[in-house]
Amino acid sequence: MKPIIAITAGDTNGVGYEVIVKALLNGYVFEIMRPVIYGNAAVAKQHFHTLDEEFRNITWNMIDSPEQAKDGRLNLITCYTDNVPVQLGVPSADANKAAKASLERACRDLKAGKVQALVTAPLNKEALGCGHTEFLTEFFKGYRLQVTGDGEQVTGEGSLMMLCSGRLRVALVCNHVSIADIPAQITEERILQKLTLLNNSLKRDFGLEKPRIAVLALNPHAGDAGLLGKEEQEIIKPAIEKAKEQGIWAFGPYAADGFFGTEHYQQFDAVLAMYHDQGLIPFKTLDMTGVNYTAGLSIVRTSPDHGTGYDIAGKNQADERSMRNALFMAVDVLRQRAEYDELTANPLPFIERADSEGKPRREFIDFKTTTGGNRFDRPAVPTNGE
Repeated sequence: MKPIIAITAGDTNGVGYEVIVKALLNGYVFEIMRPVIYGNAAVAKQHFHTLDEEFRNITWNMIDSPEQAKDGRLNLITCYTDNVPVQLGVPSADANKAAKASLERACRDLKAGKVQALVTAPLNKEALGCGHTEFLTEFFKGYRLQVTGDGEQVTGEGSLMMLCSGRLRVALVCNHVSIADIPAQITEERILQKLTLLNNSLKRDFGLEKPRIAVLALNPHAGDAGLLGKEEQEIIKPAIEKAKEQGIWAFGPYAADGFFGTEHYQQFDAVLAMYHDQGLIPFKTLDMTGVNYTAGLSIVRTSPDHGTGYDIAGKNQADERSMRNALFMAVDVLRQRAEYDELTANPLPFIERADSEGKPRREFIDFKTTTGGNRFDRPAVPTNGE
């Protein structure tokens, strides 16, 4: 059964509708999914008039619920009225309200299990008062990390903003945070939390058995032994050491300029950057067709790695490759998660024994089928070399 993928239309004055329809009219997309767009057909039509002839006479399959979606069709659920004013390239309160309505309806359907994954077109952060990642973390009850006068308060399980391409994966300790506020949010606990989320996601969502993670420094030259800042010595390195104690292959901290300049990132499965621009500037310099992935949540959400594109909205210049990659990646992660969950659903139990030096070790129980008797009733494994 093809998964049903919810696609939000994003900002009605941006490039969302353009990249969506361009990406979907790739025949391969319909072969692996049933897409459902959350938006408005009349509003979309105003966008399509600015595109090539092949996009101007699109026929929608108008539906009320994702269960009605049909294979090979552009399925659409109406989330706001036809009279939303379209002013291409101009941010507006009406566009923000429409974008939020689209996202909230899609999230409700995802939470109810009516769709299997979510792909979001770009919106203006004023629509939500935050970014997609923060909104989804709250909606799907991931953890929220707040810095208060009394220190950090951590609740829930967690989420992680990660940019992915064929060449590089970059995750962030701080997402959409003012530069002035970053130092207060770089804590040992937060870095360890993000490393754990990243390691788990690389295993479950990307099929990497023992991923290698590079951790970037906060300060220039990784602090130069404390001359340019002590965060590396007092916060980042201890977090890396604790992660290693938990079995996470984390390395660093690396000075960001040399790390990317020498292409050292090619030696790792993912990079954990301290803040937004530290990670995303090199990522987008290398590839503007990557995917923004929200890791750590129970649901699968992807999006293109670009913004609303006000400067090119209505000019038929938007590149749909990032949106198409986001669609493909959503399906890939769904499949990988299902495979991982099946393989790890019933792991072999283990027992702890002492080796010849008296040190504890874990050993899988031998499920030897015998006639009669309990399968756990067997002699202990000798520890003295006999």
